[in-house]
Amino acid sequence: MPTGTLPPAGETRCPLNAHYDAFSAADGRPLLARLQAAFAAAGCDPQRLSSDEVAGIDQLHLGGRQASRALAELGGLQRGERVLDVGCGTGGASRLLAEAYGCVVTGIDITAAFIEVAEWLSRATGLGEATRFLAGDAAQVPLADASVEVIWCQHALMNMPHVEQVLAEWRRLLAPGGRVLLHEIVAGDNPAPLALPVPWARTASTSHLCGREAWLATLDAAGFEAEAVNDVTEAALAWRQVHSRREASAEAAPALPGPALIFGPEFAQMGRNLRDNLAAGKVRILAGAWRCRSD
Repeated sequence: MPTGTLPPAGETRCPLNAHYDAFSAADGRPLLARLQAAFAAAGCDPQRLSSDEVAGIDQLHLGGRQASRALAELGGLQRGERVLDVGCGTGGASRLLAEAYGCVVTGIDITAAFIEVAEWLSRATGLGEATRFLAGDAAQVPLADASVEVIWCQHALMNMPHVEQVLAEWRRLLAPGGRVLLHEIVAGDNPAPLALPVPWARTASTSHLCGREAWLATLDAAGFEAEAVNDVTEAALAWRQVHSRREASAEAAPALPGPALIFGPEFAQMGRNLRDNLAAGKVRILAGAWRCRSD
């Protein structure tokens, strides 16, 4: 993984915004307005939504809410624990952890449009008081030292070119004995180039994958001791295969908003490429729990 001094926030923010909010520029409307209009067109009140209604735009990682629940169980989340959801996207995992597990959750994401949507979805689903969201860089989080018990991160590290600095920030933020819960994409054993675009990158310049062993070594060097690490690639591939079939069907246009409203018409191809990269062993999916060492 790359090392070196931390770049200015905009150096990371601009290419990620260019990827994750690209469709807003093409469509001419902000993401929030586009999604609210889509819910209204589907017969929903954009200001009063259920968790099932927002599921299609709620958690944009492989496995959706099921993967988040599995990670929460793996990490043994407790009611009242303070959690920082890094790379929170539209805030689905933050809301799940607040509602189902009673955690006190702050989400942070470098894409401001996602934060705007996350705040709206939390208000619309009645969880506005249970979650809060920050637009910012995961390597420069505006929270106090030792202010959280858990760092939660799903499918975000592969967008971070300076992971060592991010992990150092996590050490600063975690209270003694704090935990890191990760559900992440890593490079597989097949060294062939990725089929692009994928949901996290349109070009290789914003994809920062490394292999499993290097990834685990980086976490260990940063002071995080692994408690459980599971390879969940097969389950992730099966989930992606099902969704790719749905997206390719004649009835693919959903009644409720889905990820294509965020990523644009390329999303179906992104999903197929991710499926093919998983099947070819170019990427793998790991889920695990780590605890801060006291040394």
